Amino acid sequence: MSILNNTFKNKTVLITGDTGFKGSWLAIWLNLLGAKVVGLSIDIPSNPSNYQVSNIKSFIKENRVDIQDKVQVRRVVQESQPDFVFHLAAQSLVRPAYQNPLETFGVNAMGSANVLDALRVLEKNVVAIMITSDKAYDNVEWPWGYRETDTLGGKDPYSASKGMAELVIKSYFESFFKTNDSNIRLAITRAGNVIGGGDWANDRIVVDCIKAWSNNKAVDIRNPNATRPWQHVLEPISGYLLIAANLSKSNNFHGEAYNFGPSSDYSYSVSELINEMQNFWDKVEWNDTSQNETHLHEAGLLKLNCDKALYDLDWRPTLDFQETVKMTIKWYKSYYQDRNSKMFDVTTSQIMEYVDLAESKKISWACDD
Repeated sequence: MSILNNTFKNKTVLITGDTGFKGSWLAIWLNLLGAKVVGLSIDIPSNPSNYQVSNIKSFIKENRVDIQDKVQVRRVVQESQPDFVFHLAAQSLVRPAYQNPLETFGVNAMGSANVLDALRVLEKNVVAIMITSDKAYDNVEWPWGYRETDTLGGKDPYSASKGMAELVIKSYFESFFKTNDSNIRLAITRAGNVIGGGDWANDRIVVDCIKAWSNNKAVDIRNPNATRPWQHVLEPISGYLLIAANLSKSNNFHGEAYNFGPSSDYSYSVSELINEMQNFWDKVEWNDTSQNETHLHEAGLLKLNCDKALYDLDWRPTLDFQETVKMTIKWYKSYYQDRNSKMFDVTTSQIMEYVDLAESKKISWACDD
């Protein structure tokens, strides 16, 4: 039995941001692992959403709470008495951060503080995984991957809010949780450019394409040459689960930060991503609008170095680029073109397919102990 199966069965797991893209996939995977899943989210962020179409409410205990409400966050933590906390609740989009920077700073920085402060007064052993973003790094667009020790920061409000969240987490760790006998063990994880079925957020390249193509329309692409280390949503989630499992057994990784993503020499442009998607979706059309619009600041190049996760946790990605795109488009085709599909079953089957593929590639977390 793998380390993940051994860790979460019959454990109470609190996910903040469970209605979001990554949070909903994490909730379904934890349900498969036998966990008792508790959610904390202010609302369902899109319509449709993976939370809705995969019927996550059928197995989760939901709390409709604003992550900025410290009283309600503490109440949920005290009532649920979690064994694990995965903090994903966030304002996760660059453009809305420009439109409402104070809200973004509040959700991403003070929201993290509220979760940690609720844990500070909890009298039981808890493993907390604080999910931030690759945007937390001060991106100078160098061609090699950022390491966990590189400078944090951010030029735009979204990136800055993630850097602020990192400072909050570090402060709570150093001030309250650092000792080996602390009942709270935590780790920070950073990932970005995640794609996969069930994402309908605005200003996402795959989402924009699928929305247009499902209506036989061309999609406008504002930055076709931007390069990203695209990864399937299950890749970082496997990392979140793995570091949580390790922290539950040892404090060796307590307070550490980890990047989860493809190898630093793996990057594809937006246009290359679209060209790969057309291998699995008929009638693909797109327009290059890069010369026609005034754009807000957006990084052209961003890579992560994930050597630390490999050496400390024996974690490495499972899917190559083609497998990532194929699995993503297959999910959306089931939703848009096969009206008989039950999306909970589709999502569950993709998780099982991913685990089986990881095992076949002898990736350690998927293999028997």
